[in-house]
Amino acid sequence: MSQEVVGWLNEVKDLQQQVKAAKAAEQSAHNSADNWRKRYEIEAEQRRIETLALQKTIAQLQMEIDRLKNPPQITEMQAEIAQFQTVAELQSKLAEIWSDRDQLAQDLKAEQLSHAQTRKNLTTALGDTVDMLSKLKQA
Repeated sequence: MSQEVVGWLNEVKDLQQQVKAAKAAEQSAHNSADNWRKRYEIEAEQRRIETLALQKTIAQLQMEIDRLKNPPQITEMQAEIAQFQTVAELQSKLAEIWSDRDQLAQDLKAEQLSHAQTRKNLTTALGDTVDMLSKLKQA
C-alpha cells in the first residue's frame, strides 16, 4: 500500500505542476490579450481622430464647393447686367468699371510705394536706434 501512496503522491505532484503550468499559460494568455486589446484601442482611437479630421475637411471642402458654385457676386452682377437695355448702356458701364479699375490700380501702386518708403524709414530709424544704444553702452 505504501507504494500506492507514493504513486498517488507523485501523481498529485505531477498534477500540481500541470496546474501551475496551466495557470502560467493562462496568465500569459491574459497578458497577451490585454496587450492586444490596448493596441487595438490605441489604433481605434487614432482611426476615430483621423475620421473626425477627414469629416471636418470634407465639410469644409463641401462648403467651398457650394460657395464656388453659387457665388453671390455672380448673381448680383447678373441682376445688374440684366438692367441694361442697350449695348450703349452696357458699354458706358464697362467704361466706368475700367476707369474704376485703373484708378484702383494707381491707388495700389501709390500704396505700395508708400509702404516701401515707410519700411525704408523704419529700417533706417531702427538702425539709428541700434547705433545710439551701442554708443550709450560704450560710454
